Amino acid sequence: MKTLLVPIDFSDHSEYALEVAAKIAKRHDSSIVALHMMGLSQAVLTKDDSQEVFEAMYYMKLAEKRFKDFLDRDYLEGIEVQTTVQNYKLFHEIDQVAQEFKADLIVMGSHGSSGLREVFVGSNTEKVVRNSEIPVLVVKNKMGDEAMNKVVFANNFDNENVSSFLKARKLFSTLDVDMQLVYINTPGDGFKSTQEMEEKVADFFVEANVNGEYSVNDVKYFSAYSIEEGIFAYSNKVNADLIAIPTHGRKGLAHFFTGSISEDLVNHSDLPVITFKM
Repeated sequence: MKTLLVPIDFSDHSEYALEVAAKIAKRHDSSIVALHMMGLSQAVLTKDDSQEVFEAMYYMKLAEKRFKDFLDRDYLEGIEVQTTVQNYKLFHEIDQVAQEFKADLIVMGSHGSSGLREVFVGSNTEKVVRNSEIPVLVVKNKMGDEAMNKVVFANNFDNENVSSFLKARKLFSTLDVDMQLVYINTPGDGFKSTQEMEEKVADFFVEANVNGEYSVNDVKYFSAYSIEEGIFAYSNKVNADLIAIPTHGRKGLAHFFTGSISEDLVNHSDLPVITFKM
């Protein structure tokens, strides 16, 4: 874990994400790239009118100053922090910045209330998640001093989820986080018997080539009326610090299980949620 990318919109929620990133960075000797997206019209930046050019430069300098003040935090002491102010406006461009800086993880706040607010609100959070090739950790609230030690990775053990499972396994091993695998059994997914679920899990581990490391007994089987209800209930039951889910680049979060899971999982969970693209 070398580099964390944190989009900043100057809201409290982006500061919550920055503080979480700082905790991870200190624990794993990582650096942070803090990104502020200006969102200025390209016409403003390229127009020949001197007044328009002056206005664009003014807003850029203002953003840089505000950015510097925002990053003046005690919890960043001792961490290498790079800053970048860019005129990106579209959601997929955050992933471009992440790849440019070779980031291993994006840590972002949700429900920001200022700056480029639309990046962090409602279904647009899911758009960032959908377009990111690297894992995205979505932080909703200010977290205490306790470390994230236990993550629930919810999966339906379809073979298309193998790549996201392997990414999660690698990341959580690096972060020294205990990953609890859970199969949420619902009527919408055909409500399988214990034997049917175990057979599916066994096939999944063979496909993932981790059969010696994991067995059907390493998975918890939890029944609920819906995927969301099951994930929330199980995570609360085991006092999880974090929820992890796979996501589909084309379909988004809504179809990573057979049937449908609401995109509200990212937007409404009180726990941090980390996503891994299939």
